[in-house]
Amino acid sequence: MADILYLTELLGLQVFDLKGRVLGRVRDAAIVPLIDPQRVDRFLIGGNGTSWLTVRHDQIQRIQLTGIQLRDEVLTPYHNDEYMLRLVRDLLDQQIIDAQGRKVVRVTDVTFTVEGPELKVLEVDVGLRSVLRRLAQGVLPRDWIRSLQSPIAPQSISWQFCNIVEPDPQRRLRLNITNNFLEKMHPADIADIVEELGPEDREAIIASLDEEVAAEALSEVDPDMQASILEALETEKAADIMDEMDPGEAADVLAELEDERADEIMHEMEAEEEVTELLEFAEDSAGRLMSTEFVELPGDATVAMAVRQLKENPESIEALQAIYLHSGGKLTATVPLARLLLAQGDTLLTKLAAENSTRIKVDAKQSRVVELFDKYNLLELPVVDADERMVGVITADDVITLLRDQ
Repeated sequence: MADILYLTELLGLQVFDLKGRVLGRVRDAAIVPLIDPQRVDRFLIGGNGTSWLTVRHDQIQRIQLTGIQLRDEVLTPYHNDEYMLRLVRDLLDQQIIDAQGRKVVRVTDVTFTVEGPELKVLEVDVGLRSVLRRLAQGVLPRDWIRSLQSPIAPQSISWQFCNIVEPDPQRRLRLNITNNFLEKMHPADIADIVEELGPEDREAIIASLDEEVAAEALSEVDPDMQASILEALETEKAADIMDEMDPGEAADVLAELEDERADEIMHEMEAEEEVTELLEFAEDSAGRLMSTEFVELPGDATVAMAVRQLKENPESIEALQAIYLHSGGKLTATVPLARLLLAQGDTLLTKLAAENSTRIKVDAKQSRVVELFDKYNLLELPVVDADERMVGVITADDVITLLRDQ
């Protein structure tokens, strides 16, 4: 008896009754996840006719590469069961997310362990080795195929890391690595995966993620696809995700939606007022590109005051490049964050200010933003209104995204 059996080998195996007569060949196999998520519960066999018979797992005496011997030959006609996951119909050639490879692949075979008279799903196969088995099955003897595949490294995903995302009306099931694996991936890698999936699967993946992770991933997705996903999500879920995005970025995403849908989502958002204000700026203006999250302190502030302010807003530190100083409400200086590291607590921030006080007006063209970043090699650019009051910042990431979209 083999310790390992592949779905490609299982298909076509002869099934013998108690007297050794052939009842038919295996056409498909099914698990019933609610009963046992790994054990093959049913074998569907057929002969030359069109009707299939069902063999239960407890009717099998032994399973070998030469065939399946029954212990009980009282079989029933096959009837579709919505609780079944049929391995050929519902799994083979379907999309699956390989979290380790950070890509979408297709299931080309399934590996079982043979435990007495039972088969249990061990892993789904996605590599060249399983492609070889698919192509050679029925053409070459099984022993030859196993020998030919041995030099090829297996590529597979353990069944324990798979779960059903969402069935469509035809019971064609998609699988994905559990959300814990996805949420540990870089948002750009999640975005690459999302972009490879079909519409239903994209929405299912984004909807299943934590709102913060979903927001970061959605930020990396093509704008047209962002709009498509948000159109399909439940309004409350879409609003929760948008609240986790930078307001400027959220405004850009909402601008891609139909007005009615954008209004529905904004009405559920906590940052509705802030996003609405940003949407009032012209589409090609600096105001539409900026973020309203920045740290501004009075001109007489010290390093200790700045550190205290940062501790009160720890979520902003990761993206922060500078602290800004004002006098009478007007922007006066920029202090690079790195300069705080070696300074004494009582040092005035004005003594650490950068020599370059470049800023841009909120209604300036975005092309001018790009020019300033290129000319001065900026990491961040403050945005001011007509009265020189600071209203936002534009980061190098914002500019890179702008250039990529163009």
